[in-house]
Amino acid sequence: MHGASKSLQSLLAQPTWPASGRGDRRDYGWGVAAPPTRRTRTRRPATLASLAAELGISRTTVSNAYNRPDQLSPGLRERVLDAARRLGYPGPDPVARSLRTRQAGAIGLIFTEALSYAFRDPGAVAFLEGLALACEEAGAGLLLVPAAPGGAPDPQIVHRAAVDGFVVYSMPDDDPHLAAVLQRPLPTVIVDEPVAVSGVDWVGLDDRAAAAELGRHLAELGHRRVGGVASRLDTDRNDGPASVDRQRGGRYAIERARLAGLADGLATGGVEWSQVPVEERFDNSAAAGASAADALLDRHPDLTALACTTDVFALAAIGAARRRGLRVPEDLSVTGFDDVPEAVAAGLTTVRQPMLEKGRVAGRLLLDEGERPAARRVLLPTELVVRSSTAPARTGSG
Repeated sequence: MHGASKSLQSLLAQPTWPASGRGDRRDYGWGVAAPPTRRTRTRRPATLASLAAELGISRTTVSNAYNRPDQLSPGLRERVLDAARRLGYPGPDPVARSLRTRQAGAIGLIFTEALSYAFRDPGAVAFLEGLALACEEAGAGLLLVPAAPGGAPDPQIVHRAAVDGFVVYSMPDDDPHLAAVLQRPLPTVIVDEPVAVSGVDWVGLDDRAAAAELGRHLAELGHRRVGGVASRLDTDRNDGPASVDRQRGGRYAIERARLAGLADGLATGGVEWSQVPVEERFDNSAAAGASAADALLDRHPDLTALACTTDVFALAAIGAARRRGLRVPEDLSVTGFDDVPEAVAAGLTTVRQPMLEKGRVAGRLLLDEGERPAARRVLLPTELVVRSSTAPARTGSG
């Protein structure tokens, strides 16, 4: 998982499977015959009430032994805990406790991707690590609430989430899951997009300005025949060319901003954006990036540069170009966005954004117990990082 940290690994508790003795796998469809089942007598676990009765003390005293130990003498507390171990009392029910305190002890991260994306995409991994660090600092848990795109919206997953607040990570405009979040009277922080929700804390970048730096860089190198590779612009799947109207009207604000920024930067070299072919892919994956690069180079073999809105796409585009016998950057320059760890080894020219810090800031904003007189907006810095994947446009290509 691309360098997932111990912090991230600790987010998910390992599932507890029923113990069935010596590797019995009858429930998993592996075709292994199950041994005969045997009925066993199991003693019902002790309850708070039965433990109190056993010791001849009040239920409040038992509860205090776990939740308010300073209220008991050390000797009495140890006597309660010893009896609890002997009788098999597991401690107060955390669900019941959360109902009493109205605190779940966790925050919810909602994002429009399949759950596996959070552990596969290098940018998402870094963001999650930062968010996990903020949770650790505050002693809070983290619940992942994936609202995978492409299917029917299910706002009930938001209403069912037992959390004390939400971090909304990169969701499209007018998403019904976001609307469900805002219906709940809980603190909320939006990361990246949507960029303008009244009264809600926000953390993100000036994506348009950052992408404009990339566009100017290519223009200064003399590139006039440039193609674009973009992630999804809207909630419908469109694995193909993206018209200018679609680019400007899509519901994903970050992609709109990055493409608009590339247009701004290339315009300094006289490039008319309407003449720049853009290939859109729904999934931010290496396979999708390679297919987008192939499609562009098939239709426009005269391109001298590919500007990609993510590093995942850019790294795949470099591979696709080399499989065609094209040299990067002599024949084709490639740029990305994010500066994931793999970008360094590949020599990728890209925009660096502080993904881990983005997660940490979002978590701290949400978990801040101070007064919130107004919504806060945190704009994180970006940096153009020029490496070996870009060079002057090849001779005769202007």
